[in-house]
Order: sequence, then C-alpha cells, then structure tokens
Amino acid sequence: MPFYERGSVRIHYEEVGSGFPLLIIPGGGLNSTLKSLETSVPFNPMETYRDDFRCISADLRNSATGQSTGPLEIDRPWDAYSDDHLGLMDELGISEFLVMGFCIGGPMIHNLLRLVPERVVAAALMQPSGFSPEHPDLFYQNNTKGWGPPLCEKQPEVTMAMVHDFLTSMYTDRADFVFTVSRDFVRSVQTPLLIAPDDVPAHPYEAAMEVASLAPNAEVTIYPWKDSQSHIYEVVEHGRRFLKEHEPVTD
Repeated sequence: MPFYERGSVRIHYEEVGSGFPLLIIPGGGLNSTLKSLETSVPFNPMETYRDDFRCISADLRNSATGQSTGPLEIDRPWDAYSDDHLGLMDELGISEFLVMGFCIGGPMIHNLLRLVPERVVAAALMQPSGFSPEHPDLFYQNNTKGWGPPLCEKQPEVTMAMVHDFLTSMYTDRADFVFTVSRDFVRSVQTPLLIAPDDVPAHPYEAAMEVASLAPNAEVTIYPWKDSQSHIYEVVEHGRRFLKEHEPVTD
C-alpha cells in the first residue's frame, strides 16, 4: 500500500476500483484506520463500491494501530486532518470528489464542506459522531484512555499534557452539535447530503437528525438500519443510488 508525504506528514492510503473518485473516511474515532473498514463499520465500502467508484481511503494521522504519522497540531486539530485528506486528493490529481464518512467522518465531512465546498460533489454521513449533552466528555475520556497513551509511546516527543491540550481543542472547546461547524453553517450547505443515523452515545441520533432537518439538500436512510443484514443491504443500496445520482456526468 502506498504513502503520501508532505513535509513531516506521512499518510498511508489505499485505492481500489475505477470511476469517479469516492473518498472514504473510516470509523473508529482518532484510531480510525483502513482496517476499521473491515472490523468497525457495518459494511466495507471499499469492497462494496469498488465496481462503482474509484475508492480511496487512508489511516488517520497518528491512529494507534495505523501507519499514518504527523505532528500534533493542537491549535487546528480538525483542519490538520482535512489537510491530510485534501493533500491526498491533490497528490492523486483529484479536484472534485464524493465522500462517505463513518463516525468521526461525519464532523470531518462538515469541515471539508466548510473549507472546500466546491470540491465535494455530495457526501454520505454514516452513523456520524456528534455532541451528546448526556455524555459531554465522552470523546475526551475515550481518547485519553485509548488514543493518547499509544501515541506517546510511539512518539516520545508527545506528552499526555499535549494530548490533553489537543483533545480539549478538538472536543471540549467545541462541545456542541457536530464539533466542526455551526447550525447556521449547515443551513447554508447546498451540497447534497445523505444521513444514515445511529443511536449510541458516540453517534447520537438527535445530532444526526438535526443535520438532516437543517441542511436544505439532505435525505435520510431508514432507521434503524444496523439491526439486520437486510437493512444494512438496503442502506448500502441507498448509498449507491445517492452517490450515483450526484456523480458528475462526463462526456
């Protein structure tokens, strides 16, 4: 599997299939990896959509079990991850693309829409992460335990104090809605969105459905959809139809 390098950032990625580009952001929070697509999401979009699109995905920078590495950008955590995704697209010569994101991919998609709305043709947010008032420090606590210590072990220059500052900047200081953008921003988004809601503390149903109600060009899958293989298949097909419908027509 290849690597994309930019300065001190090194991103491990994979691409399969052919057709219009589809960027896939795996689930798994800050420990999101290519392997997560086989173990941590309801279906593997790289395999599912490889006959429909040029599917591209990557290990998230500094995930515990991944191969992507880079500095801890405390003052701009979400933008740093967006830099990695956009830099990879640039490296592959891709200007416009579709995107499908699981879990943390939801907030990351919103950030891409904020930064480069002209490049994202349509986006599918699958079991997206969001803020839950009932579990206000969930992401901070989970990552302090499951992400920070392995990172400090792999990169001795990173301390748990730096991890605290990073997570505070990424989550605690943004403890509302979808972390990366405001409700007013979502109201302004013209990009077509597909929302596949979940209902667990890390993927709150309320936040996902609020996005669906605010975004002017949003549609929602069936819910629940992860409770049976037939429902998963229905959402897989909904995702395929949605992405194909918004794929640009080429001469």
